[in-house]
Amino acid sequence: MPKIIDLTHAVTKGDRGIDYEDSMTIERNGWNARTWHLYSHSNTHMDAPKHFINGGDTIDNTPLEVCMGPAWLINLGDVGPRQLHSVSDLGTYQDKIQDGDRVILKTGWEKHFGTDTFRDDLPRISKELAEWFVAKKISLIGVEPPSVADVNDIQEVTEIHQILLGANITIVESLKNLHMIQKDRIEFIALPLKLTGGDGSPVRALAQI
Repeated sequence: MPKIIDLTHAVTKGDRGIDYEDSMTIERNGWNARTWHLYSHSNTHMDAPKHFINGGDTIDNTPLEVCMGPAWLINLGDVGPRQLHSVSDLGTYQDKIQDGDRVILKTGWEKHFGTDTFRDDLPRISKELAEWFVAKKISLIGVEPPSVADVNDIQEVTEIHQILLGANITIVESLKNLHMIQKDRIEFIALPLKLTGGDGSPVRALAQI
């Protein structure tokens, strides 16, 4: 039987953009129910083109066939703060990646989750690599950091997202547990909430190996 690896950071009150209040309780109402407040790009999440493109498509229109299927899991090693990923970092995978493929970058960045480093010093996808992914017509890119680009540099974060999302490449950010997978080929699933007009959504991401 295939093994399932959960690639999702838990949605936890107090994390960036996450809060809730208990709307109903068993003691007061006879059942428990919470009202959640979720930032659309909190923890493990998916970006829709609308996130950075005026008039871009919305998360509820993300093709489900893109959200699940085979993916390359490329181990880039334990990268350093603010490292810029280039095409050469892909090594032999440059020849393996084909049109429509999904690509997940394994960097070990998950270990910084919960620290300022996780967000402020994240490794990033270079413009060269983003444009290479577009030329290769990949359908989905997944990363461990909370963004594919420097969130503190509006020019960079805008440019990289617009390159990828403008080519309808689905972006999944803030993955975890990639260190538990030794294979380079996995079945990947990341399903967003069907939020009408949404620019992004938390997802439940997993790998089947």
